Amino acid sequence: MDKFVVRGGNPLLGTIKVSGAKNSALPCMAAAILTEDEVILENIPQVRDIETERKLLASMGAEVELGYGRAQHRTRIKCGILSDPVAKYEIVKTMRASSLVLGPLIARTGMARVAMPGGCAIGGRPIDLHIKGLEAMGAEITYDHGYLEARSPNDGKGRLKGAHILFDKITVTGTEDLLMAAVLAEGETIFENCAREPEVTDLAALLIAMGAKIEGAGSSTIRVHGVTSLHGTRHRINPDRIEAGTFLIAGAISGGDLNVDSCDPAHLGALIAKLEGCGVRLDVGKDCIRVRSGDSPLKAADISTEEYPGFPTDMQAQYMALATQMEGTSVVSENIFENRFMHVGELNRMGANISVQGRTATVRGKSPLQSAAVMCSDLRASASLVLAALVADGETILDRVYHIDRGYERIEEKLRGVGAQIRRMGDVFGRK
Repeated sequence: MDKFVVRGGNPLLGTIKVSGAKNSALPCMAAAILTEDEVILENIPQVRDIETERKLLASMGAEVELGYGRAQHRTRIKCGILSDPVAKYEIVKTMRASSLVLGPLIARTGMARVAMPGGCAIGGRPIDLHIKGLEAMGAEITYDHGYLEARSPNDGKGRLKGAHILFDKITVTGTEDLLMAAVLAEGETIFENCAREPEVTDLAALLIAMGAKIEGAGSSTIRVHGVTSLHGTRHRINPDRIEAGTFLIAGAISGGDLNVDSCDPAHLGALIAKLEGCGVRLDVGKDCIRVRSGDSPLKAADISTEEYPGFPTDMQAQYMALATQMEGTSVVSENIFENRFMHVGELNRMGANISVQGRTATVRGKSPLQSAAVMCSDLRASASLVLAALVADGETILDRVYHIDRGYERIEEKLRGVGAQIRRMGDVFGRK
């Protein structure tokens, strides 16, 4: 099992490039189910979840070609014949995003059988909102031995029907899944209380390029006029705002001078505002952000995670690592997932002073961090431990880094390229 070995103390200097967004790429790959034609996606990150999605689509009968390097992170998907519209448990057990194929499968084939999703154990991400929306569109849903089975009206022979759907709570995957179902539904579908994340907007842009009629993506209300078919297209995936934010904190926590390139600063507003309020020096360009160490110590500040455009839950763990190096006390409130403080124990083992009560963590800085053997528990917790290791005294060993490989493309190589002392031990993902 792979491990990272990190020796702290080096400021990060130079330019680091952001990859495409995994959380945009996964729903966009699922959207290829909606047409028999070829869909080409560019700026696809080379991470484990993308390979899992490739296996999933291929198991259904799709042709999926992943190309990296000279192919510039491009994938070609052709779902001409979907002979087996089943998301098998043995494939999707490590990935929550498997539920994203439910909507497009039932819209395209009239039926779907999808294993209940797996992924990071950071709290409940219930699929009931997906089910409620599909039932409002006329689908029949049953549950059988760990699988959801769905059929469109008339025992899978009819089309889904347009409906007025109000989400009980904001859900990113629910918005994406039902949006894909609605584009081939008969009539008009109106969604209210939608997720506004850039990943939803990116998916809508792809669907529109495929011939869908969608209005309001990026707002709380989305209107879809169903069409009878979609066609192939070419689409470039958004840059990964969470990877970009992670690198901004890497530059800040290491006291370096780091240019985070190929990002979209417009997607990072809440994080940028918070970092500047703490005293981090940022120079924001059109598609890059330079982070520099200042003359004064960083000042503690509270955060409260919220749906976009608020402070992202996927940056909470990384911010907490930075807060250990700030002067004063920071209060971190987690409002999205109920089990997202699993990194706290590992940070405390490195010398942090963090206490947790319910969904609130109190971080008392500034703490001199020390090297330790630590365990990665989920994707973003893994990133926070890497960040802490960058400033810890001595050599930190991070175990179970397969979690970080799910969503960060060759993070150790990128960080090493800007001066970090980090290496991988064990079988290297993506290598032969």
